[in-house]
Amino acid sequence: MDILLYIAAGAGVGLIVGMTGIGGGALMTPLLLLFGFPPQIAVGTDLMYAGITKAGGAWSHHKQSHVRWSLVKLLALGSIPSALLTGLLLEYLFRHPDNYAHLLRNALGIMLLLTAVVILLRKQIQQWASNRNSRNWSQWRPQATFVMGVFLGVFVTLSSVGAGAIGTAILMLLYPTLRSTHVVGTDIAHAVPLTLCAGFIHMYLGNVDFALLGALLIGSLPAIHVGSHLSRKMPDELLKPVLAGLLLMLGAKYAFF
Repeated sequence: MDILLYIAAGAGVGLIVGMTGIGGGALMTPLLLLFGFPPQIAVGTDLMYAGITKAGGAWSHHKQSHVRWSLVKLLALGSIPSALLTGLLLEYLFRHPDNYAHLLRNALGIMLLLTAVVILLRKQIQQWASNRNSRNWSQWRPQATFVMGVFLGVFVTLSSVGAGAIGTAILMLLYPTLRSTHVVGTDIAHAVPLTLCAGFIHMYLGNVDFALLGALLIGSLPAIHVGSHLSRKMPDELLKPVLAGLLLMLGAKYAFF
């Protein structure tokens, strides 16, 4: 019966992801915690889930020439080494995964709060980025992109959240002239190696439940496809604020309590 519950959970999250585009980690990891999984299992399993589910989207965007691979490389130069270093520190600073469970839970809360803010203020972020004069600091964009990659590498490894909504916000802020399709495509293309790298780190640490992963994939893969078709009929103005409010409450719970 548990397997059927996890398949249903994967389908529910996949449906919401397909309809809203909101990253699955922001929904799946808190859901797994509510099911009673330890934070390290929730984070590790969700990272592998995210890497696998995003791979198809990245390939689709690549075929449509929506991916700026130079930006993916810059982000990955920061994110992949920092993800590996974060995993090594978890192994060598803590004797048992239970000892860093609180760190993962707090990181999850912080990233959920940031994700909720990004969802609520997405249009304002786009407008502010497109209106400001960025010529004076354009020379610092490569360095800023690298630093943001480091930030994502650390916090995605600790929380499994951020490779989607926060990665998109970073690209919008740093590259305001980038077309929205290129922002999404570039973000997804970077999210695949980052989440898989972080997922393999957690696999090495023993934090991936493969039976759970399989059940989530069985439920979510077809549901994402269905949700993408339903998205044209759903009121975007209603769904995203409701989800953002939910993420704010969950973020506050895990960040501060």
